[in-house]
Parts: sequence; C-alpha cells; structure tokens
Amino acid sequence: MWLLEIKCKHKCLFQLFSVIIFGCISSQGWKLDAGKKRHLCLYNEDANACNYGVGISVIAFLASMGLLVGEYLFEQMSSVKTRKHFVLGDLGFSAFWAFLYFVGFWYLASQWGKSEPPPNGVGVNNVQAAIAFSFFSIFAWAGSAYFAYQRFRQGAGAAFATNYENEAGMPSSYPSYPGGPETDTPYQEPPFSAGPNQRGQTDFQAPTY
Repeated sequence: MWLLEIKCKHKCLFQLFSVIIFGCISSQGWKLDAGKKRHLCLYNEDANACNYGVGISVIAFLASMGLLVGEYLFEQMSSVKTRKHFVLGDLGFSAFWAFLYFVGFWYLASQWGKSEPPPNGVGVNNVQAAIAFSFFSIFAWAGSAYFAYQRFRQGAGAAFATNYENEAGMPSSYPSYPGGPETDTPYQEPPFSAGPNQRGQTDFQAPTY
C-alpha cells in the first residue's frame, strides 16, 4: 500500500509541474506589440517556444491523470496482459516525455538567452520559472520510466501475478482425494501456463481396454 502511495504522489508531482509551466507561460509569457497589435512570445518573440511549452505541459497533465487512475486500478487487473500493457505504456510514455522536456528545457533556455528584457521586467519571473520546472520535469519523468522498468523486470513475479495468486489464504496445492492413489506431485498452476487442461507426465492417463 505504501508503494502505491509513493507512485501516486509521484504522478501528482507531474501534475503540479505541468500546471506551473502551463500557467507561467499562459499568464505572462506573452507581451503586446502595440504597433502591430498582436501578442509576442517573451522567448525571443518565438511563438513556437511558448506553444511548445504549453503543449507538452497540457498533455503531460492529462497523461499523468490517466496514469494515476491506472495505478489505483492496477491491483484489480486480473489479466496478466493488461498489467504488462499498462507498465509498458507507463515506461514508454514516461521515457518519451522526459526526452520532450529535455528538448523543451533546452529550447526555452536558448530562446530566453537571446531575448531582450521585457518592459518593466513584466513576465521575467514567469518565463524563468517555466524553464526551471521544465528542467525538474526531466528527472521526474525519467524517474517514472525507471520505476516502470523495474516493475517490468519483475516479469511473472508479484507485479504481474493475478489477484487469485496473491491471496494469502489460497492453498498452493491440493491433496489427493480420500481413498485415491497418492501422488508426489501436487497440483499447482504456474502463472503463465496454458491453463488447467494442460497435461504433464504425471497427469492421469485413461486406461486402455
């Protein structure tokens, strides 16, 4: 349970960073050009820089909400394939978004270094905060990708075990029926077996007549 709380707090951290970046750029990341009657981006008047920062932050916010819901529902996923797909999706998206935030940090910092100071310094703190939290987001999403990779490495272990296999009260083997022949091999279903109809060398064989 404590591990789930850590993962959920991690996902909530994504939402906080994305809201800060989105809010900083949207609120004071633009200045009004009185002569041309249009808004110019404070990042060297490059509208693509502002749009890029806002775009990846909005998508990151929505994706973190989806991943947060997936973490709550993970223990209820009885299908092994569903769990694997969720973990692989978390791994791939987190790694890709860490890369996009790296590009965004470099892009915004580069354009801000070429920019002229805005009049009266309006918006300076906001654009600098967006750059700073873009940098923090790189490590946050990279950490999420690392945790997802560690979970995926567990394979058929606890992370992908079904709820039925995780129940402590369920017996792992079944004795032979009373009066029947004794067997040294108890029944135990492996997590990735073909099913209960799978036959082995010690299974019951119909007698020949």
